[in-house]
Amino acid sequence: MLDLTSETPKPKVIAGAKHDWELVIGMEVHAQVTSKAKLFSGASTKFGAEPNSNVAFVDAAMPGMLPVINKFCVEQAVRTGLGLKAEINLESAFDRKNYFYPDLPQGYQISQLYHPIVGEGEVLVEMGDGTARLVRIERIHLEQDAGKSIHDMDPNMSFVDLNRTGVALMEIVSRPDIRGPEEAAAYVVKLRQILRYLGTCDGNMQNGNLRADVNVSICRPGDYEKYQASQDFSHLGTRCEIKNMNSMRFIQAAIEVEARRQIAIVEAGGTVNQETRLYDPDKNETRSMRSKEEAHDYRYFPDPDLLPLVIEQAWVDQISADLPELPDAKKSRFINDFGLADYDASVLTADLDSAGYFEAVAQGRDGKMAANWVINELFGRLKKDDKDIADSPVTPGQLGGIVDLIASDAISGKIAKDVFEICYTTGRDPVEIVNTEGMKQVTDTGAIEAAVDEIIAANPDQVAKARENPKLSGWFVGQVMKATGGKANPKVVNQLVAQKLSG
Repeated sequence: MLDLTSETPKPKVIAGAKHDWELVIGMEVHAQVTSKAKLFSGASTKFGAEPNSNVAFVDAAMPGMLPVINKFCVEQAVRTGLGLKAEINLESAFDRKNYFYPDLPQGYQISQLYHPIVGEGEVLVEMGDGTARLVRIERIHLEQDAGKSIHDMDPNMSFVDLNRTGVALMEIVSRPDIRGPEEAAAYVVKLRQILRYLGTCDGNMQNGNLRADVNVSICRPGDYEKYQASQDFSHLGTRCEIKNMNSMRFIQAAIEVEARRQIAIVEAGGTVNQETRLYDPDKNETRSMRSKEEAHDYRYFPDPDLLPLVIEQAWVDQISADLPELPDAKKSRFINDFGLADYDASVLTADLDSAGYFEAVAQGRDGKMAANWVINELFGRLKKDDKDIADSPVTPGQLGGIVDLIASDAISGKIAKDVFEICYTTGRDPVEIVNTEGMKQVTDTGAIEAAVDEIIAANPDQVAKARENPKLSGWFVGQVMKATGGKANPKVVNQLVAQKLSG
């Protein structure tokens, strides 16, 4: 089981510097809300549409167009907050964040600064050493996404695609509780898992539907504890924000290289400037994008076109009652109900499709055997073929059928792998495969005994050696299995060989 500690986590210490330094990391994860329509318009959110085809008048900032809030997007934000054990604010409000960029036609972004819809929550982050840590969520607010500027289609011009403009985002802001690159990646993995279970974000990082801004600072050992005691950020170093990270591997690499950059500056007597930076994976370096803006730089003010958002507790309670079983609860149930090891339960609950597949296979069967076949055989083969569980050629019913055949001694584990291979490549039913291909296990003791006697009679020298060293009896087992085409019941073979050699 996980060791959940409330103590300060052991921080990542950067080696190779003059002094010991620790990392302090906070994250702002932008999660695109799973919704067919945008936050303030009815335009489609479908990915991959022709450029500028999913754009309503309000998205294009046509004169006189007013935003109308999408209730479902609000519901998705509430559902996310509940899934993260967060406070839901029954009253929230939208603000205008003013900045000018080609892919933001309005010249401002509708966001929530002063009164977000979701308050403080938490994420339980599991680490590879069997421990788990709580990362605090400061807030979740709803906001519009911007469009996309394209610079590589023409040597002299840039193009703008407004399809993403106005798509609903949830910005999930953590406290600076994360202490290392691995923990940062684990946090995003866990957050992504929860969102996908909730159905509030598909977590597709490749399409930009989940991306992270990573705030990195350094401090000397002991300073983080001072910050925790006082909540005074002056104990921590100046932070720099690395924008738009869409890969777990890049998140870890960017944090590591940015921390080393800051350490080099401070140890050389310089000062780290608060700024926004970009990570270049080809050069493995961060580079300055712009000086870090504060709230006053954006001239925030309440959006005059939108009334305060007021929701009822009864509606929140209804959403809460409809929440699905979340990853931690499902993992705990798999361990308790199916007797699984912590690792196996983690693998099987990593995503909802895998968990559902396993549960269908395990229903009414030996849970450990079902887990073994799902994880080792099925997942291994799917990975080899670069397929997802949703594309599995073997249905849960078919894999369950293989487990049933093993449990009933109709086939051995070795033959089962051959049955699985045929089922995987042809889609044929396991029982039909066993019957038509003559793969049924031989359980007739008389037939097996005859094979054992024949092998023993033909190999007197080996018999003498095996009687002196019982470990050599495995040779006879192998010969009998070979003689019977692998169909003999291995348990019966072992028993008979042991009996004959001891006589």
